[in-house]
Amino acid sequence: MLIEELSAHAHERPAQAAVVTQMLDFLDRHGDRAFVRENTEGHFCGSAWVVDPHGSTTPAHQLVLLTHHRKLGRWLQLGGHADGEVDLRKVALTEAHEESGLQDLQVRPAIFDVDIHEIPARPGEPAHLHLDVRYVILGSSAEPLVTSAESHALAWVPIGDLRTADTELSIARMARYWCGEAT
Repeated sequence: MLIEELSAHAHERPAQAAVVTQMLDFLDRHGDRAFVRENTEGHFCGSAWVVDPHGSTTPAHQLVLLTHHRKLGRWLQLGGHADGEVDLRKVALTEAHEESGLQDLQVRPAIFDVDIHEIPARPGEPAHLHLDVRYVILGSSAEPLVTSAESHALAWVPIGDLRTADTELSIARMARYWCGEAT
């Protein structure tokens, strides 16, 4: 299923075709081990671009939920390790709930973004790759947030503010995708 989803994503977002090819090659080389943390070369993760579309009909004015990641010290989308689960949409939805406390979440079926990035070495853990598959999940900024142990804080941010801000490159890219400014 993931192979078909990634292939469809590469067709929809040609600018991400090279990343998709790297992910497919990784999956081909590692099989089910591509989904477990014990694979020290890297592993797949599922992430959530959690959007509250109800506040505005203009995409740039809609809100996205970001977490100030405790280990990495950066504002990022919600998400986490697959830990053996091959349905990355399910991983993204579970992580969005666990990391925010939001109850009423709806995941869109198609992949929204893909990214491969290196996680720096930490004591007991070598540097490794995260092959991050990201999905849009709709939520409500009216719901109370519960910050998990994995983050310092959570914040709903206007998506338009992230398009060119001095922020994580992939966050800016997703903001441009959401606003229809990139393919």
